[in-house]
Amino acid sequence: MMPQILEPPSRGSAPPIVFIGRSRRGNWVAREQSGSFGGLFVSRAQALKFALVENGRHPESIIEVTHEIELEIRTRG
Repeated sequence: MMPQILEPPSRGSAPPIVFIGRSRRGNWVAREQSGSFGGLFVSRAQALKFALVENGRHPESIIEVTHEIELEIRTRG
């Protein structure tokens, strides 16, 4: 029986940083740091769930801001 060689897991790119907070109108916003994705939500829980799904389940890369945050999505082009 040949021994198996185990390789350490590869370290891919860092998960995207997602900011969550409230907009001027009181909606919850989740927005990726560079604006590549985001959304408007009724509750904080919904914004957190979206952020976790979109950043590959990395809660350490979600930052809740205390100042107003607006949804600004940048498009390619």
